Amino acid sequence: MRSFLKIMTVVAITTAGLSVPAAAADPNADVLSVDFAQSTGSFRGGATGTLYGFGDEGAPTSALINGAAITNTSQKAPYGTQHPSGDALKVEDGFFAKHGKDMYIYVQDFYPDWPYNGGVRPSNYLEIVETVAEAVATKSARPKDYVFIPFNEPDGGNWYANWATMKNTFLADWKATYSKIQEVYARHGLGHARIGGPGDTGWQPARSADFLNYAKANAVLPDIFIWHELGIDNLRTFRSHFADYRRLETSVGVGPIPINITEYRMLRDMGTPGQLIQWLSIMEDLKVDGQTAYWNYAGNFNDNSARTNSANAGWWLYKWYGDLAGSRTVKVTPPALNAVDTLQAIGAVDTANKRATVLYGGGSKTVSLKLAGLDAATFGSKVDVEVRENTLSGAEGVAGTPPVIKVLDGVALVNGTVSFDVPTYDRYAAYQVVITPEQERTPVAGSVWTAQTEAENTALTAATVYTQDPQAGGGWKFLASGGRDVGSFNQPTSKADWTVTVPRSGKYRFQVIGATPGKPGRHALFVDGTRSTIVQYAADLALTDYQKWQYRGSSEVTIPLTAGQHTLSLRASEDGVAVLPNSDITLDKFLLTDVTDGEPTVYPASTLRYAGGAQVTYGTTGARGYGSVRGAGQRAEVYANAWETGYYDVTLDYRTSAAATADLRVNGRSVTKLTAARDGSWRSTARVRLAQGINELELSSAAGILLKQVTTTRAAAADTAAVTIEAENAVRHGTTAVNTYPTASGSNASGLKALGYIGNGAANTFEIPRGPGFDKPGAYDIAVSYANAELGGPHAYNPQVVDRRLDVTETGGAASAGHAYFRYTYAWDSFLERTIGVELKTASGSLVFGNAGAYAPDVDKITIAPIVLGTPITQKRSGC
Repeated sequence: MRSFLKIMTVVAITTAGLSVPAAAADPNADVLSVDFAQSTGSFRGGATGTLYGFGDEGAPTSALINGAAITNTSQKAPYGTQHPSGDALKVEDGFFAKHGKDMYIYVQDFYPDWPYNGGVRPSNYLEIVETVAEAVATKSARPKDYVFIPFNEPDGGNWYANWATMKNTFLADWKATYSKIQEVYARHGLGHARIGGPGDTGWQPARSADFLNYAKANAVLPDIFIWHELGIDNLRTFRSHFADYRRLETSVGVGPIPINITEYRMLRDMGTPGQLIQWLSIMEDLKVDGQTAYWNYAGNFNDNSARTNSANAGWWLYKWYGDLAGSRTVKVTPPALNAVDTLQAIGAVDTANKRATVLYGGGSKTVSLKLAGLDAATFGSKVDVEVRENTLSGAEGVAGTPPVIKVLDGVALVNGTVSFDVPTYDRYAAYQVVITPEQERTPVAGSVWTAQTEAENTALTAATVYTQDPQAGGGWKFLASGGRDVGSFNQPTSKADWTVTVPRSGKYRFQVIGATPGKPGRHALFVDGTRSTIVQYAADLALTDYQKWQYRGSSEVTIPLTAGQHTLSLRASEDGVAVLPNSDITLDKFLLTDVTDGEPTVYPASTLRYAGGAQVTYGTTGARGYGSVRGAGQRAEVYANAWETGYYDVTLDYRTSAAATADLRVNGRSVTKLTAARDGSWRSTARVRLAQGINELELSSAAGILLKQVTTTRAAAADTAAVTIEAENAVRHGTTAVNTYPTASGSNASGLKALGYIGNGAANTFEIPRGPGFDKPGAYDIAVSYANAELGGPHAYNPQVVDRRLDVTETGGAASAGHAYFRYTYAWDSFLERTIGVELKTASGSLVFGNAGAYAPDVDKITIAPIVLGTPITQKRSGC
């Protein structure tokens, strides 16, 4: 293994003022060729669909949904009992709010068991089909955007497995269900209802031929043709299945019918960008939609988001993929096609925004990028290139905004070409390459110092390195960064020592990626032999052998370090005699980041999303690469990461041609306005409360601005404006009671106490009297530390999670100040954080928390804070 893989520090690798292409230097590199002049069609963007990826309202949050740009999902049918959450009618508002196009529903989810109805075909299924179709037709705001799936995996254990004996029954049932759904829609004047099928567990050529011939003859052809692609080898065979199907259509004389692969990928692929890109590249190349399989639980995009509102590495790849909307995809030539676990890519060009993009990953070697076809009419004679790296963080581990690791500044195009190498840190990582015309802004790599190391490459004592073969067990596993991790970390002497040199004295965030199996746990962190702090972990999923020790989350602590070399020692014991509670935790990777200056994170205008006609412009001298946002409906969107809930300075650098105001919305709420008094170059800063995880920032301007960039910087000192109340100190009503957790539990509850038995009746609440810090009407955020481990019935392999709702009312105010659903936390003594936005109408009305209709989550503490502090500051600048 090359030395840079042992401790990898993200360093600024810049190449400024080049007049010739940056030629490849590594003769052993994998060559990836992209020809932007050879279009392969309009970007479809349907490969990141989900199966039960939505739980209840707000789980996932709107920021996660919109940022991931999910266009299609399959959800539980109305009145369905297959899962406790995810009813299509209950999640449609959040799904359709921005990017959602097609809401699929599994009609058979009316049944609670798997296989459906015990695997036996019922006699009254048409009644259920009618009930479900009637609910969508009469209760959905978007019934024409639904797709009904009458049968899911009929070739499996669901009613029609034996084709020799059940073929005619299935075909007749298909016709009957198809006709019944159309009858319901016609009754309500809705026109044609879209129906998808047959829905087989895999590509079934004989069954598909029988089905298509019958469907054509009986005028019941599906609107979407559906099958599943599951298994490791499907990366090799998928394209051949697609080709077989299209040939079948031709032979039957139908089509082409749109395709949705409503289940694809194995467990090992989820949350792993270097795996995900291999699937996305196939599906985008074929222009088919697809939905990730449901292997664990509902409401987290099938393990492609983290915690309640955070990104893992899989989410960032989804976001990058969604950023390609409006582009045309182009020809990509990887080292090999139709192969398992190899370098693959998507290339696209957005001529409106003058932006070319390559997303790639899956290879283990340095990648030599050979980019061609960069039209001078779009890109000019020189280009800027930025490369961002997105490394594996675990299914529940938080991944921050992917850093820029390499830039080419003003490199000259030679006949529309440019070439350069990018070293690969880990084959499970993915990379984003963005090429634009030369901008006024100077691209910078490594602006915030960070370093990372694989746990197996540290100095280990009383611990074992395990190899995690990505193809073992048929793909029923979660992958470890670098292909190995550290376990058996269960002795008083167990420790992992990382010697690292930091560039300056200051504050550093230390992050551990690891798996805490089913219960919260603790480690001690020593710096140069002296105890520094406790690393507290929340629980991770551990219901099965393929989840336990592998479903990796993360924990973060901030520590002071002086400039120079230090040894960071993560230990299972504080005293070398007794192990800390639940300290037997799998260790995958450590990261260290300089947060002394608030970790300023820049989101350049050339990389943002735009809507309503806003776009990047290169036509204004001094503002090349700026975002033009002007007039009603136009907006720029930023999906900004916050490592912790608190106040951040949100800074806009921009230009105006006259007096102008920019409106800032945060997570769907209008929070403040940033004003420039006249024409010129400006920097405006607002101090805004951001929630832990992904925050959706939307910028609009009636008069118009030219936006250079948005920067978020942590302003931790301002957190004194927030008020934290331990829930056990609140006024309790009804059955609400204090839970106390023993030290041995390893619980991360503050003070080892929390409130339980909240809700399930209007009287069972807790109350917070108004006090300083939240004693005025206005917009506030309430961060709730909570636990919820409720399950709603048995399932063969999925935890049937229940999203619990917490309502906030204000005495003397409106009927509801706010509410949110709170997702699964794996254990009742393991706490996560979820933020509720509230609008308070009075200065003195108490805040009451409860849920009249069902149990609310257990609550550890709440933090109440105004969403904005002070008045935004605008400064004139000599240039942006």
